[in-house]
Amino acid sequence: MVDRPRTLVTGGAGFVGSHLCERLLLEGHEFVYLDNLTTGSAENVAHLADDPRFELVRHDATLPTSVPGPLDEVYRFASPASPKDFKGMPVEILKAGSLATHNLLELARDKGVRFMLASTSEVYGDPLVHPQHEEYLGNVNPVGVRGAYDEAKRYAEAVTMAYHRRHGVDTKIARIFNTYGPGMRPDDGRMIPNFISQALAGEPLTVYGDGSQTRSVQYVDDLIEGVIRLAKSDEARPVNLGNPV
Repeated sequence: MVDRPRTLVTGGAGFVGSHLCERLLLEGHEFVYLDNLTTGSAENVAHLADDPRFELVRHDATLPTSVPGPLDEVYRFASPASPKDFKGMPVEILKAGSLATHNLLELARDKGVRFMLASTSEVYGDPLVHPQHEEYLGNVNPVGVRGAYDEAKRYAEAVTMAYHRRHGVDTKIARIFNTYGPGMRPDDGRMIPNFISQALAGEPLTVYGDGSQTRSVQYVDDLIEGVIRLAKSDEARPVNLGNPV
């Protein structure tokens, strides 16, 4: 019998997390998917429920987190991410970036396994550089409405690198740019779902500002391919995953 990698995916019921779960199953992993279903939906992974390699655990990663048995990887994808969540869930977002990331890094350290952080282009804030490169330090307002999400992710990156440098944890940081695809929340608040929802309702498309804003938009399958390749690489520094066009 061939041993399969056993992987923990937090936020597995979310939009991106559920696509990651599907890809890992195709790659032969068996895994524990952990989610508190605050913003994720069990429907996103309902079609995987009967797979014997798939184990659902409903848990809030901001609380102490343990996984019995062997483990090979931790994918830390759990966090409210919709712009519509920024006003209503700022404390939850900050806890996800700080407490949950710390707990899962401790788990990865204890198990001696790889840790992948799903970060975001929002670490650049309201950028003054276009397009953003990994060495750009950003332009962030820590007390603005978006500050909770921006700073949660910036802290998550900082603590991830601290565990890498201090404890030798094998860490990866993916800075994810705007992603779309099946399973997105219709009320997500970002450009693609807004346009689609308005078009289906026969409403005018909302264009903010003077129309000169740009977005890096990528399909979710392309993002997951980038995540998998980054996880298998030797790169510990943050890597932008987006569409340069």
